[in-house]
Amino acid sequence: VQLQASGGGLVQAGGSLRLSCAASGRIFSIGDMGWYRQAPGKQRELVATVTSGGVTNYADSVKGRFTISRDSVKNTVYLQMNSLKPEDTAVYYCNTRASTSWTTLMGDYWGQGTLVTVSS
Repeated sequence: VQLQASGGGLVQAGGSLRLSCAASGRIFSIGDMGWYRQAPGKQRELVATVTSGGVTNYADSVKGRFTISRDSVKNTVYLQMNSLKPEDTAVYYCNTRASTSWTTLMGDYWGQGTLVTVSS
């Protein structure tokens, strides 16, 4: 399973960006999908997740500003980021739980990361 993330870039504080991440390859089923981020000198942290049933979960720091969604037909997860702050600057990684056949367990897969820089 490969994850290809896109949509990062440089934006001024208060601006918006939309990240996308498409899963491809040998996919039997996909479970939770999500976004994590890692700022310089910090550990990777959860940003938001969405279950296969559409239930969402957000870090407190992004609630009310970010929206996660998924397109199960396209195996794609999105992160709409509004009212961006300089502290949102980080490399954003997409993640999915997926299985490659009916005999294999779900495993964790990660995208390559996309850099989001918010200037003040």
